[in-house]
Amino acid sequence: MFEDELIAIFDRYHYKLSNEQVILFKKYYDLLIEWNEKFNLTTITSQKDVIVKHFLDSVTALSFIPQGSSVLDLGCGAGFPGIPLKIMRPDIKLTLVDSVNKKIMFLDEVITSLSLGNVVAMHARAEDLAIKDAFREKYDVVVSRAVANMSTLSEYCIPFVQIDGVFIAYKSKDWQLELEQSQNAIKLLGGKVCKKVEFDIENNQRCLIIVEKKSKTPQNYPRSKNKPRISPL
Repeated sequence: MFEDELIAIFDRYHYKLSNEQVILFKKYYDLLIEWNEKFNLTTITSQKDVIVKHFLDSVTALSFIPQGSSVLDLGCGAGFPGIPLKIMRPDIKLTLVDSVNKKIMFLDEVITSLSLGNVVAMHARAEDLAIKDAFREKYDVVVSRAVANMSTLSEYCIPFVQIDGVFIAYKSKDWQLELEQSQNAIKLLGGKVCKKVEFDIENNQRCLIIVEKKSKTPQNYPRSKNKPRISPL
């Protein structure tokens, strides 16, 4: 039974779920599986894998998100880590951004079905949104589990972080090399790595890289025309 497995796995990692949170995660799971039959939202579909690799993994950054934070999930895909974070922490104000419209359509359905307040899903590219005053350097916390190297991810994410805010990158076992190669990029963009949190989830090596925003990002970043991916800083 989904609910029992969810509670057991979260409890094993010291996350206590209320009845309401269990209900919301079940609704989210059901919608994910339903929509995944029509659209390719995720290759991870088994009950345990979704609970472990999507839901549990997403909430590992909870302790680094201050109460009442404005949070941007960039390259959110099917809503990870943003939606699980919101289920666990209703106090945060969440913006979900992805460049694939079908994923935003799905997230609009999730937001409505779960009755989530202070959440907006936007179809946009990071480099277009980052040059707008309403979004640039306006967030307390930016999170991303997007599949991109740390240099590329930093160029997309750090411009959205306000001074003294943080960018949290979810990374796997190869994080050390990525971080080493991204040091110049992070500094150039106004960031400083303040913490690296390594942990293991059901034999999956994970790391949260936490970058604090120390100074304003130069106006010419992020670069357009996919340059952060093609030619990382």
